[in-house]
Amino acid sequence: MQRNQSLDALRGFAIFAMVLSGSIAYSDCLPGWMYHAQVPPPLHAFNPNLPGITWVDLVFPFFLFSMGAAIPFALQKKEYTTIAVFWIAIKRFVLLAFFALFFEHTKAWVIASSPNWQEYLVSIASFILIIFQLNKSKKDTLNKILKIISFLAAILLLVVLPFQSGKGFNFYKSDIIIMVLANMAFFGTIIWWVTRNNFWLRIGLLPFIMGVFFAAKEPSDSWTKTFYEWNAIGSVKINWLYQFYFLKYLFIIIPGTIVGEYLLSKKEKQEHQNEANKKMPDVFFKSWHMPVILSLIFLLVFVNLYALWNRYLFANLIGTLILLINLNIIYKNRYSDTVQSNLLKIATYFLLLGLFWEAFQGGIKKDSSTYSYYFVTTGLAIFAILFFENTNSFKILHWATGQFASIGKNPLLAYMVGSLLLLPVLHLTKLFSYWDQMNSNAFLGFLKGLLFTITVCWITNTFTKQKIILKT
Repeated sequence: MQRNQSLDALRGFAIFAMVLSGSIAYSDCLPGWMYHAQVPPPLHAFNPNLPGITWVDLVFPFFLFSMGAAIPFALQKKEYTTIAVFWIAIKRFVLLAFFALFFEHTKAWVIASSPNWQEYLVSIASFILIIFQLNKSKKDTLNKILKIISFLAAILLLVVLPFQSGKGFNFYKSDIIIMVLANMAFFGTIIWWVTRNNFWLRIGLLPFIMGVFFAAKEPSDSWTKTFYEWNAIGSVKINWLYQFYFLKYLFIIIPGTIVGEYLLSKKEKQEHQNEANKKMPDVFFKSWHMPVILSLIFLLVFVNLYALWNRYLFANLIGTLILLINLNIIYKNRYSDTVQSNLLKIATYFLLLGLFWEAFQGGIKKDSSTYSYYFVTTGLAIFAILFFENTNSFKILHWATGQFASIGKNPLLAYMVGSLLLLPVLHLTKLFSYWDQMNSNAFLGFLKGLLFTITVCWITNTFTKQKIILKT
């Protein structure tokens, strides 16, 4: 499959930030912008009335966006039939849903409220079972046999373990992030395939989805409200697997598919871009334009996070407009009629759209997520891709992009390494108490998370370099 390094880097960055945000000190020693905006220190109690976003609130939408952008890449083969694509979507949905259930159930603290060495060993054993499911570069009969045995062993584990409640396996106990991804992978794939030749139809679906969400909040009954609340097949409840509520993230996934199409066409448009690059001497642009582009993109992200969290809304709009105007002027002279200039236009549109929607639903929030949140984070995700696209001229940034891309090729493995391998090992070796003591101040509290995250990334990159990838 053809890949795009910037897209992989965005996914890898999202995973890096996700692990980091979940492993830093969860106390009052770090400032509020180091956590989700709606769960501030010192109590970290969820407050849905707090508007604003922090860098932590970019993690999930960035990952969702990269999933949407990857759909055209995954289905680029011309020989795919509609039936084949539907089968791919269903299979991926089932595998991700199973992973969401298995991953959550096999965490040591889910198996027992006060886990001991046996529970930690079960978590490590679960990690090993998943390792057997990894796609290796060379497929053989032994590989297939090991995959079947490990899958059956995983099911057996879910059946025999009593878990905390003593009632055994529970469909309603799953990793919600992976379950949402399962729904987005299914619906995003189907929508893209059906509308792959009709850009406007794909965009046109979003107001219909929005209408269902608006209707569901009305006090009176309607067919749209019934459609929103449907979650059973006969007498069998499936709300553990599917909820229309999950489809709100299509406002990130669908724009992601559009950007994915542009990135996929990048190779074909490269020659045209090279012609555009001849408009001005290369030495002129090499001397100043790349640092300026990267600086403006970084400032765009920083200014929006800082101002939206501190509620400097009008100042943020003015500052954003100034930065966008400068970026668009540079791109017009340097990248006219190229993939990057088109991505800049799309990013500009979604970021401004989100800022104009900001006051709706009580201000931008991740939970419960607002339309402003979908649009702003979509715009910022595209700017992040543009940032990674322009790091080639700087060795350190280019190296970092490559490291993020390596993680981004193996995101599910990176997602589970910390819970199923690293934390159990810390407990079994008695190192956890020393690691936990680093919550005493801001520096150590951040260093604690950074060391954990670097270790997770190192393990993930080790697997990736051996072409051992966890795929669905």
